[in-house]
Amino acid sequence: MKLAVSGKGGVGKTTLTALLAKAFADRGYRVLAIDADPDANLATALGIDNPDSIRPIAEMQDLVLERTGARAGTVGALFTMNPRVDDLPEKLSVEAHGIRLMRMGTVKKGGGGCVCPESTLLRALVQHLLIERKEVVLMDMEAGIEHLGRGTAGFVDRLIIVVEPGKRSIETAQKIRELASHIHLEKLAIVGNKIRTDADREFILAHTKDIPVLGFLPFTESVIRADMESRPPFAQADDLTRIADAIAQRLIEWAS
Repeated sequence: MKLAVSGKGGVGKTTLTALLAKAFADRGYRVLAIDADPDANLATALGIDNPDSIRPIAEMQDLVLERTGARAGTVGALFTMNPRVDDLPEKLSVEAHGIRLMRMGTVKKGGGGCVCPESTLLRALVQHLLIERKEVVLMDMEAGIEHLGRGTAGFVDRLIIVVEPGKRSIETAQKIRELASHIHLEKLAIVGNKIRTDADREFILAHTKDIPVLGFLPFTESVIRADMESRPPFAQADDLTRIADAIAQRLIEWAS
């Protein structure tokens, strides 16, 4: 199963990704979590030690040169458009709680759509992860779908848009849906987060009527404490763990 998680900054994309990764791992699935958000903190959310030591792939200049034939940051140079990437998940991932993690990083020159060595390497890696890997792949994305393209969209089992009760969050969700339609990615779903009242739930339902809702995560102090103490959100949040397991079950049913 291949899942991408997106939404406005701060809505809880990383929290949901970590919870789902743990839910699938507890069910016996092999899980590979991909941090594709520039504000990378998925390693912390998964309880991985020394998260700052994990280098983003886009910043590995020697690797970019080895695999593409050109240095990162180069624009206009000749380089291979189909670099080898099949060995990178095993070489560059770290593991905790039965979950392996890779950090993608971002392209700092020329924008996300630039034709440069590092973007080509990342794009080839995403294609490999979504098409060739036989495991659950969870991608924690920024507020968009930068790392996805027409060639890989069809292999995404679900693009999960995390929303919180608020107009800006809904507007971002609508923009993400528009971007997804441009690459024919139609398998969308909503997860509501930071729910305090029935009114919060009804607000989200009223503004996402045409996108199926996977579930709702309540606002909980345990997630805030976990973040402050650099602990994974599933460490002491049994209520969230149960909801995430139910969401995982529904995703399995949708994919079967």
